[in-house]
Amino acid sequence: MDLLGKYRPIIKQTDPILRLGKVTRVVGICAESLGPDVQVGEYCQIETFDGQGTIGAEVIGFRDGRILLMPLDDMDGIKQGSLVIATGWPLRIRVGPDLLGRVIDGLGRPIDGKGPLVGPWQTINAASPDPLSREVIDEPLSMGIRAIDATLTVGKGQRIGIFSGSGVGKSTLVGMIARNCAADVKVIALVGERGREVREFLENQLGSCQETSVVVAATSDAPPLIRLKAGFTATTIAEYFRTQGADVLLIMDSVTRLAMAQREIGLSAGEPPTTRGYTPSMFSLLPKLMERAGKAEQGSITGIYTVLVEGDDFNEPVSDTARGILDGHIVLSRRLAEQGHFPAIDVLASISRLMPKLVTPEQLHDSRKLIKLLAAYREVEDLLQVGAYRKGNNSDTDLAVKMHDAINEFLQQDQNEAVSFERSIEELRDLLAGI
Repeated sequence: MDLLGKYRPIIKQTDPILRLGKVTRVVGICAESLGPDVQVGEYCQIETFDGQGTIGAEVIGFRDGRILLMPLDDMDGIKQGSLVIATGWPLRIRVGPDLLGRVIDGLGRPIDGKGPLVGPWQTINAASPDPLSREVIDEPLSMGIRAIDATLTVGKGQRIGIFSGSGVGKSTLVGMIARNCAADVKVIALVGERGREVREFLENQLGSCQETSVVVAATSDAPPLIRLKAGFTATTIAEYFRTQGADVLLIMDSVTRLAMAQREIGLSAGEPPTTRGYTPSMFSLLPKLMERAGKAEQGSITGIYTVLVEGDDFNEPVSDTARGILDGHIVLSRRLAEQGHFPAIDVLASISRLMPKLVTPEQLHDSRKLIKLLAAYREVEDLLQVGAYRKGNNSDTDLAVKMHDAINEFLQQDQNEAVSFERSIEELRDLLAGI
């Protein structure tokens, strides 16, 4: 009997030679070390000054013969000369079915007090699927939101953005989608959120759906590398469930805070700042992350990526970059929010690029008719407010004015109301019947 059989795989993966280096200096949120022999992305451990503990760090670059390390925890305890131990592998997390119902941090560590995770290790830096291996997206996925399902239909495996300024109802809409979406598994990444909002999201927004969800939380006070890795951790978990044949809803709230974390890391590594201080690495990071979602032969990842628009400027760098990568965008309007219109979706400014391939010709015709009515009303809205509009000049405009209240009522929805995809289409058809 081979008594060492169960240990052989472990022995093969163990490096018997420790590769060591020493911290030479700490600048801001970045540590520099002389040695060890490592590669970019490798996970290292830095011993604290008392030698009783270690702090995890990732290799983010090299400068003048020194290694640049970004710690994954607070840097308290690191001193000049602290030992740096190379592990030989990149950051990894545990994946498996027991992730359902759990809350973890950006590095995949449980923070819900329900005990450790079990399952195989998986690196979080996977490559995007080959373009020719991607399945065609041809099946709609119900979001449970009437305005989205009827006029901005989302398909299984599609990636779409929610663009919003602060205080316009983005988080509430995300919570509605998380509760109402018809996906098998929901993976929600809360990146850079306030600590208070994490528990409120779990209890008030997610509610009973938590048992089929995985929440990855990296609050605003977390180190920038943990905030950045939260997006990759959530995507890796979604990929695991996709390989099991599940239709996964991946919500990332928000891409802007993830980009800000990458900006902090890039500036610390010496990257030159570009527009609004964002470094070049941010513009290459977003497509690497977002392209990992999509439809496979079995299972799919439907990505909902929120973008917190700075100063309501929808052409700022993160918004502009994300809009060019995604398969559509949903714009939330501050003007509608101030009018009490919820969800404050500006249908005219939003688009789902895959909708024509996902819906019937009848639904596509009805949605375009509704959009045409909204556009006609907007053209004369200012005239209506000052009493200068004259009825009878244009029949299409007269119809748009007549139907405006009914259309607004159709597009609004209480946050506790769930509407099926079929019901949304039926209500749209009834709204426009006879027109």
